[in-house]
Amino acid sequence: MTSSRRSFLATNAAAAAAAAAAACTPLTRLASPSRSILIRGGTVVDGTGARRVLADVLIENGVVREIGSNLQSSGADILDARGLIVSPGFVDIHSHGDGGITADPLAESLVRQGVTTVVVGQDGSSNGPREQDDPDARFTSIGQYLTSLTRDVKPAVNVATMVGLGTVRGAVVGPADRPATPDELRRMTALVTQAVLEGACGASTGLEYAPGAFASIDELIALCKPLAAKRLPYSTHMRNEDDTLVEAVDEAIAIARGAGVPLQIAHLKTSGVRNFSKIDTVLARIDAAKLSGMDVAFDRYPYVAYSTGLSNMFPVWALDGGSAAFVARLESPDTAAKVRAESEAKAVTVGGWHSVAISGVSNAADRAAEGQRVDELAKAAGVASYDYVVGLLKRNGGSVGTVVFAMSEANLKRLLAHPLGMVCSDGGSFAVSGASRRGHPHPRGLGSFPRVLAKYVRESGTLSLEQAVYKMSGFPASRLGLGGGVGLLKVGAAANVAVFDAATVEDGATFADPFQYPKGIPYVVVNGVVALREGERSHERTGRALRAVGR
Repeated sequence: MTSSRRSFLATNAAAAAAAAAAACTPLTRLASPSRSILIRGGTVVDGTGARRVLADVLIENGVVREIGSNLQSSGADILDARGLIVSPGFVDIHSHGDGGITADPLAESLVRQGVTTVVVGQDGSSNGPREQDDPDARFTSIGQYLTSLTRDVKPAVNVATMVGLGTVRGAVVGPADRPATPDELRRMTALVTQAVLEGACGASTGLEYAPGAFASIDELIALCKPLAAKRLPYSTHMRNEDDTLVEAVDEAIAIARGAGVPLQIAHLKTSGVRNFSKIDTVLARIDAAKLSGMDVAFDRYPYVAYSTGLSNMFPVWALDGGSAAFVARLESPDTAAKVRAESEAKAVTVGGWHSVAISGVSNAADRAAEGQRVDELAKAAGVASYDYVVGLLKRNGGSVGTVVFAMSEANLKRLLAHPLGMVCSDGGSFAVSGASRRGHPHPRGLGSFPRVLAKYVRESGTLSLEQAVYKMSGFPASRLGLGGGVGLLKVGAAANVAVFDAATVEDGATFADPFQYPKGIPYVVVNGVVALREGERSHERTGRALRAVGR
């Protein structure tokens, strides 16, 4: 049983030096299409935060060649953008699309939102590296994963990855709750160093999840130091997002400061009613760090519910040693009562078991639980909510997803509007039919970016259109050192473009019915090829693996 959103791979290996050379390949050289596209008559919002302008956009050979008035190109594919906004394709700085994209490279829910680049390897879990042979590990290194994406998967969107420090710890130390030995720390640092050479765009942690939760501050500082030369970020799902949130923010700042690297706080939230007021202190801490000279920012998805594994409702100490040890603690007379008390206390923090809905199971017999609230499922089963949860985890080998309703709309607006805040989805890649229609997921994987444009730009005025586009493109891209003009609509940049109607764009996905695509996004271009045209998807997949070259 695992506490991560997907099982950490106890993997790692010596890295391939050949991949490091590919890390320096400029993005614009990766685009291969020899065709012209003329986006005619639109209003360009370029991703820098600058004011919109009426202009045509000419794309040739996968690159933006010209932006201006009355452009001409013989034989170009004309996209009529009159009355529409033309922006950079959106950059999802915190995505869990890894598995979905591998299984379904068309990445329907991403392209249809206008997302053209995702950043995976989040919350401490990434595809590699590993040290020892592991028959369950598909990739030996970050470099091998990135190479496989372009060569084998051929995704419909661009993919960059962080190196997960939980994966690194699992590969070297294993699932135990203990300090790393000096030799283990040396080996882990070498793996991170190699991942950075191979193109990882940062390092991530999931400090509420085992085994990453067992890392000390000193260990994390040491593992982040290899990021400093390229000025790549430490992205953290912090150790706590509710009762000890402020202390977790202080820890995140201390780690980044100690390593001398930029800090990216992942999906910043104040979870639980009794913690809503902490937003003032949290933002003050972040602002102070910025004023002190730190390079710090954060991201957030536009919903008041989060999604994670059901085992996140249990104390992390109970997960020491892996699945079998966890199950034993649930049943042992020495530990069962303590585990139950701490789990029940966690449920109180989020508003009770009614706040927890089941989003996905692996056991077919439990499929009817998907989309239902825990307390209602327990009542129907005639058992206490905690007992129902324990049984569900046992039947599903720990692989149970949840959606937890525990956050404040007012705080969400403040976080989105804050100058250091940007937009992410924290979601996966889905489709309304086929293999990518799975479980009852949080709607953020199908609707985050159009939801910002509809709810927080058009309806509430929380953000201007220019601010929103900046927070969904240029700002997140600026953190990652990817080069090639990712996140910007400018001459010479790779042609990743979203065209949308500011008056009608909206998310379709809801908590009750997540499998709905957004509306009001007629065109999406990925590396110079039209991937979405008036609701119709191209079967050409022109996304690339993006390797960080530094900032």
